Amino acid sequence: MTPEQLADAIHAVLTEAASDGLAVPVPDRGAVRVERPRSREHGDWATNVALQLAKGAGMPPRQLAEQLAERLRQVPGVAAVDVAGPGFLNITLDAASAGSLARTIVEEGQRFGTNDTLAGHVVNLEFVSANPTGPPHIGHTRWAALGDALGRLLRASGASVTTEHYINDHGAQMGKFARSILARATGDEIPEGGYPGEYVVPLAERLLAERPDVLELPEEERVSVARELGYAWMLEQIKDTLRAFNVEFDVWMPESRLHEGGKVEEAVARLREQGHVFDQDGAVWLRTTDFGDDKDRVLIRANGEPTYFAADAAYYLDKKDRGFPEKIYMLGADHHGYVGRLKAIAACAGDDPEKNIEVLIGQLINISGERMGKRRGNAVFLSDLIEWIGTDPVRYSLARFPADTPLDLDGEELRKRSNDNPVFYVQYAHARTCNVARLAGEDGVRREDGFDPSLLQHETEAALLATLGDFPRIVAQAAQLREPHRVARYLEELAGHFHKWYDECRVRPTTADEEITDLHRTRLWLNDATRQVLANGLQLLGVSAPERM
Repeated sequence: MTPEQLADAIHAVLTEAASDGLAVPVPDRGAVRVERPRSREHGDWATNVALQLAKGAGMPPRQLAEQLAERLRQVPGVAAVDVAGPGFLNITLDAASAGSLARTIVEEGQRFGTNDTLAGHVVNLEFVSANPTGPPHIGHTRWAALGDALGRLLRASGASVTTEHYINDHGAQMGKFARSILARATGDEIPEGGYPGEYVVPLAERLLAERPDVLELPEEERVSVARELGYAWMLEQIKDTLRAFNVEFDVWMPESRLHEGGKVEEAVARLREQGHVFDQDGAVWLRTTDFGDDKDRVLIRANGEPTYFAADAAYYLDKKDRGFPEKIYMLGADHHGYVGRLKAIAACAGDDPEKNIEVLIGQLINISGERMGKRRGNAVFLSDLIEWIGTDPVRYSLARFPADTPLDLDGEELRKRSNDNPVFYVQYAHARTCNVARLAGEDGVRREDGFDPSLLQHETEAALLATLGDFPRIVAQAAQLREPHRVARYLEELAGHFHKWYDECRVRPTTADEEITDLHRTRLWLNDATRQVLANGLQLLGVSAPERM
């Protein structure tokens, strides 16, 4: 019996009780939920449905719980129901009912854990967005890991998600980038405010190789060529690096498209029609203070140039016009001031800032270690981290902490292949399940030859099954709360229960002459169910599930 099936049974008991004359309000099915109790001594699952409905039933919660418990004890597969505290119902399933989950998981495969809690939600998820004037660096890495994981979680929970990278390719910085490339090509000094990083050198070399005539062009044309090619090459490099980090975007949106397409001017006009734009001191302003911002914002400067804020407003309206009711912005640690102004844009556009826009702020990270100590310069690029530590350890380590937690990670520790390294601990559990299945097959243990869930009676099997059954709830909760770290911490708990079970229970015969029984076969189902959930969870985090380690 899965947690969903148990919740269905509780809802059916409520419906039956109401039809029998018990004055209990019957909630929608989605309002009936079960969760794992903190202690296994309190049963397999618990529900607070009696506490929720007691007021409507006109009786004390514990009294209602007692009446519901009596009915729940008659449900097939339920071994015991105890009333705890003010009215919690602690439910213990019989071994056969609990163990049947193993077969359900194996048969559902990659679908196990998916849910429809966010069905109907259409979301634009923007993250990483950076200037195409340099490779992705450590400041982008956290949102690359968490943003991609969040997109996977939202989709697994039924939402329609479009992931988007906003390319800040408009403005003076692109000209400085082009002049920096040319300076490297000629051996001149990098211009003030330019880009002195060593990564510019290969761009300059490529420019001279592909356009040997570039230095003979008039200055304006020379800068234009360097800008166009440098931008294309750097964007290609950014995409390749993110792809190596298992991050793919559905949309790459250049800021220049907003300006060249007249969308900035159109946005100002639309906001003016809404009654929130005013003119003062020769500039055009948006009255964002009406919606909680600390000051009004300039859209068009007195010299006629649009501000970055004007582009932000145009970009928001562009997302709205493209059919995204919900817009999630994932911004860096230095962007707290953007929260109020972005929500103000939503309000000025006629949207509900509490529903149509969500701004998440990530804190800084520091990854230290011998490799970083030997680097010259102050830039730590994502490509360095991938080469030094590896995609899986970096992604997993960033995913297992809340985004608003500052992180100081030790790169050398992340590289270690030991159980003290969380990503190794979880991946090793998956590899171990694969090894168990492989060796069991060599011994002639086959799932298709038998399945008797009533045989799964060992205490480690009960704990493992309960943890497996909690996976769909964890996925839904992580998506709703925008907290991928819940999946990582769950996987570590699951791996711990599996390792304990592996130490106590044998899937293979212990001797050559031991008879293969349904206990071996059923335990193989449980092993393979664990493998499937570990793989599904790692996939949600963008981390590989190796079969051998």
